[in-house]
Parts: sequence; structure tokens; C-alpha cells
Amino acid sequence: MTAATLETRKTRTAMLALLGAAAMLGLGYAAVPLYELFCQVTGFGGTTQRATESEASLAERMGQAAGGKQISIRFDGSVAPGLGWSFRPEQPTDTVTIGQRDMAIYVAKNNSDQPITGTATFNVMPVQAGAYFNKIQCFCFTEQTLQPGEEVRMPVLYFVDPKALDDPNMEGVEQITLSYTFHRALDSAE
Repeated sequence: MTAATLETRKTRTAMLALLGAAAMLGLGYAAVPLYELFCQVTGFGGTTQRATESEASLAERMGQAAGGKQISIRFDGSVAPGLGWSFRPEQPTDTVTIGQRDMAIYVAKNNSDQPITGTATFNVMPVQAGAYFNKIQCFCFTEQTLQPGEEVRMPVLYFVDPKALDDPNMEGVEQITLSYTFHRALDSAE
């Protein structure tokens, strides 16, 4: 093997290793958004679904055709350490008819002496219910800024998809828990 051939092979190997490292780095950065997309589409890990008004209307008609079965919804609210807010549901539980729209109200208050921007993360338990819990409107879709001492009521408009009645994994589920945790937004001052 000549020196030129050996040098070409070394260069090619180095380029392939560099290309492999760049691909791994790119996959590392893409993993979080791809995982979030996967969870939103499938309801994996208790991730709720987003729905339109027309989808809600269809679900309501399907729910009526299914006999108006009801399910209990439990609401939970918490804040991450250091946020400086209090956050709770106005009503801890509600019984809703599957397929019908309903509204839950959460109350948030900034207990600090400075404006704070927060963002909510959410999930549904049991996890198999995430694919059927649909939010039409929610404060969790945008960041929320509260001024010092400000208290706000935050609505969530939702429904439980009647398709849950046909899922064997949902048999025996009598209550769904919708849980939110508020965190300080990344661009909010510490």
C-alpha cells in the first residue's frame, strides 16, 4: 500500500467519523421535539390531545349515540419549586358525560413582588386515557405572565373522546386525572 493510498484512507475514515458524530449530535437535538410529537399524536405517557370545535361537536354526537355514559375527572395543580405562585383547581373533581364538552377552571396567583412568566406542563392518568382526553382550549398552550399579587382564573375546555368506550385498555377506568405543573418560563428572569 502506498503512502498516498494510506493517507486517502485515513482522511476518508476521519471524514466518516466526523459525519457520524455530527449525525449523532443532530439526532440528540431532534430527539426531544420528535418525542413530544410522538406523545401528542399517540397520547403516550398520558399526553393529552388537542381538538377543534368541529371534532368536539362530532364527539358530542358520538357520545349521545353511545348512551351518555359518565366518567369522573379529577383535577390537580402544582407549582415547581421557586416559582413564587400558588396554583390550584377551583373544583377538585367533576363528573362529565363522555363526548360532551366541559370546562375546568384553575386559579393561579403570583405571590412574589415581581412579574413572573410561567408555563404549564400537563399529563393525564391513567396513561391510556391520554389518547382520549382532548383539550379544545387551554392556558397550557401559551406562557402566562402574572404581575406581583395578580390572581387569574384559567379555563380548560375539554372532552373525553367516545372512542375510549371501545378500547379494552380503558375498561374499568372510572376516573381520569388531569394534572398541571407550572414552571418558570425559560426566558423569565430568575
